[in-house]
Amino acid sequence: MSGHALVIGEALVDVVVTADGSVARHPGGSPANVALGLARLGRDAELLTWMGDDADGALVRDHLAESGVTLCAGSMDASATSVATATLDATGAATYDFALEWSLSPQARTRPEPMVVHTGSIGAVLEPGGASVVARLEAARDTSTISYDPNARPSLMGDPVAARVAVERIVALSDIVKVSDEDVAWLAPGEDLEQVLLGWLAMGPSLVVVTRGGEGATAWTAEGRVDVRAPRVAVVDTVGAGDSFMGGLIDGVWEAGLLGAAQRSQLASMDLDTVSAILERCARIAAITVSRAGANPPSKPELDA
Repeated sequence: MSGHALVIGEALVDVVVTADGSVARHPGGSPANVALGLARLGRDAELLTWMGDDADGALVRDHLAESGVTLCAGSMDASATSVATATLDATGAATYDFALEWSLSPQARTRPEPMVVHTGSIGAVLEPGGASVVARLEAARDTSTISYDPNARPSLMGDPVAARVAVERIVALSDIVKVSDEDVAWLAPGEDLEQVLLGWLAMGPSLVVVTRGGEGATAWTAEGRVDVRAPRVAVVDTVGAGDSFMGGLIDGVWEAGLLGAAQRSQLASMDLDTVSAILERCARIAAITVSRAGANPPSKPELDA
């Protein structure tokens, strides 16, 4: 299936502080990482974002261009490029602090009728850009599959009750939703994870997936539930693992010929064997990513080797 993907959301610089105090700078941002992962898997991916025409912006722009991601017009119109500081503990798990602003340029231009429009994390809910993102998703539903990863950032999203309202508004617009168990625990404290996600499935998505890090992933569809295990690897850090999984999820549905609004009914009735195969591949993609530093998803030849 030909066509292209449009990813909307933040692109920034991750400053990674390791447990021993060393510091490194990596291009990042959850939606940017998804676009990168798709491009490395051989997909035509464009990113609509909000960066400055500065040294950090050039670092991110060049990193994306090296893997074939196209930046949409207006993506470099911010006054400065945002920065996220990820502090790693001894296990490689990250906590985040942000110096970030988010908007969409009035001059933003994208190619028409993508196969899929993906958004997530900060750019989907942080104002003033969040409302513009939702409007673009609403407009795209007539032609495109909508995918979403809440990828919660508590330090930016504030009150989880209010954040959940914003998140579930986008869930209801989406065909594919991927979320981590940690995100669900923050958005719905004390609630049963499966019941929360079955509730999301009832809002309209055809596929809802939860990731549990090294414990694997679970998907729910109208056909039932699928569980897959994560491959065992030596973890360097977890930065970008969920984004790599998300890129693999979109790519897997793409490979199955189920992207685009015209395929919405077929996506809703996708058989569980297909779901399982897609999730197992996603888990391998995420495992490769956590085995090396930074948000560095595998290429298609690397994955298929």
